[in-house]
Amino acid sequence: MSDVLGTDLRVLLGPPGMAAHDAAALDLRLGAGLVDRAADGPQLVSDRHNLGQALVLRLLTPRGTLAGLGHAAYGSRLHELVGERKDESSRARCKAFVLEAVAAEPRVLDEVVDLTFDIPSEGPSELRFLLTVQPVEGGQPVSVDLGVEL
Repeated sequence: MSDVLGTDLRVLLGPPGMAAHDAAALDLRLGAGLVDRAADGPQLVSDRHNLGQALVLRLLTPRGTLAGLGHAAYGSRLHELVGERKDESSRARCKAFVLEAVAAEPRVLDEVVDLTFDIPSEGPSELRFLLTVQPVEGGQPVSVDLGVEL
């Protein structure tokens, strides 16, 4: 696979790396630069792991929060589900918001391979799903397991 999927700093832990990173391990003080105190320096992710991380970050970023940086359309509308009841309507909205955000990711095909809710593993106020997408450059599909608090 070519470098189309890119390389970036690791901000999520573990392969496939789809759990939130504990920010306590990062030193973001002015002048200190980005220092990962939990490792021997900043770690990088590439290819499929980078794409998975990018999808999680896109889904967890409320759309519009990066407008000041010139990326008003980046992110998803999943934050709009906060405070809603856990029912089929909220699942349908969650699915629509995920599909909308994935369609904006240029490194994956617009059509999602699979989007399945994992109801047995959900908490009382959580929607959990497994998203599988196909990179535009071919190769194996990339899957992301994500929980969204309501």
